[in-house]
Amino acid sequence: MDYEVVIGLEVHAQMLTETKIFCGCSNKFGSAPNENTCPVCTGQPGSLPVLNKKSVEFAIKAGLATGCKIANKSVFARKNYFYPDLPKGYQISQYELPICINGKLSLKVNGVDREIGITRIHMEEDAGKLSHEGVDKNSSYVDYNRGGTPLIEIVSEPDMRSSDEAVEYLKQLRNILVYLEICDGNMEEGSFRCDANISLRRFGASKFGTKTELKNMNSFRNVQKAIEFEIKRQFEILEDGGSIKQETRLWNADKNITESMRSKEEAHDYRYFPDPDLLPLIVEESWVESLRRELPELPSDKGLRFKKSYNLADEDIDVLISSKKLADFYEETVKVSDDPQSASNWIRVELLALLNSEGKDINDCKVTPQHIGSLIKLINKGSISGKMGKSVFKEMYETLKFPENIVKSKGLVQISDESELKKIVKQIIDKSPNEVEQYKSGKSKLLGFFVGEVMKQTKGQANPQVVNQIIKDLIG
Repeated sequence: MDYEVVIGLEVHAQMLTETKIFCGCSNKFGSAPNENTCPVCTGQPGSLPVLNKKSVEFAIKAGLATGCKIANKSVFARKNYFYPDLPKGYQISQYELPICINGKLSLKVNGVDREIGITRIHMEEDAGKLSHEGVDKNSSYVDYNRGGTPLIEIVSEPDMRSSDEAVEYLKQLRNILVYLEICDGNMEEGSFRCDANISLRRFGASKFGTKTELKNMNSFRNVQKAIEFEIKRQFEILEDGGSIKQETRLWNADKNITESMRSKEEAHDYRYFPDPDLLPLIVEESWVESLRRELPELPSDKGLRFKKSYNLADEDIDVLISSKKLADFYEETVKVSDDPQSASNWIRVELLALLNSEGKDINDCKVTPQHIGSLIKLINKGSISGKMGKSVFKEMYETLKFPENIVKSKGLVQISDESELKKIVKQIIDKSPNEVEQYKSGKSKLLGFFVGEVMKQTKGQANPQVVNQIIKDLIG
């Protein structure tokens, strides 16, 4: 393709404050429609907004974690537009003077290091939500519970050049916000969502092409599919000699296509002006520094430490640091097992597979690091084999019994006594003269035959390493 893809993302993240950004209503998700509302968040005449301090702290932490400069002075503005879920007729946001500017996020995509600029992070209130289900096609229900939910909008530079880069940027950004415990990162519930601005330009051209904005993407997979479709759509139009219309398009996940929603607004369409009901926000440097000291170990730093302390492969680390809860779970397992690699293997392969099969994640996990760490210790001591460990793991996951109790109740203790195993191996050798001769003549694969026979006789409880050595010693 003779065109360069140019992508910029606008991410909206709902903040995990107890109350809304400008009033005292609950910020809890899932309440009955219009339960968490008051005159302020429903735009009643005479009501006045009061800024939530915790939402400011969260915004500052997001800025610090992404390398932004924290503005000493920021201003709230009115963004004017009409929509049924916006009762005031405007949204309180920030425009010319946002709270955070000039950040960056470092990525590695397909083995290539990339740095994506962050233009700004600003604070704003979320709008309500329209529901089109359960009513006739000419009507909708409106729920104002979400109206006034504190948001940060994180606006990237147009630095991404592929859908892979866009998805990796989103994953890393989401991970940072979840580590900071300022957003739960739930894309399906809309607490972490993004709009993508996409354009194409000829390689070597300095001027950007006409962009379209994509909305309605509620998963990383849909983000990738939507961007790739839009790239293909724009390319075909340009190759046919057409021009791209600047517009907002929706992603239709059922049809796997983007559809036109409306012409794209410009900033002047919103008639921004400073909100007269809110004073400029002044942030002292001492406050910023106190919040900097509260920052947790972020994913990138944790990944470097895991590499140095546990000598894990990059692929293992990427999975384990994908959530703070999972990373903490892993480190607790290491403390119990004293075996970093085995802890990684059992968590990544066995535990996550079982959770995924049930549509769950580590937050829903009932098995503890003590369970898994104890199982690893049993295997490393030779009390049970790795194969036995898998069956014990499954029962442990289902019953929450500790592995020692499962092994004891089922009589699964591994047989490692050499004298006992030697007797069994001799009996099998005496009964299998043809196989012995073939093995001696060079058919080494028959070692598996002898091991299998021993396992049958011991009901799978023989130590395979010990059995292998005994067979080699006796047959030669």
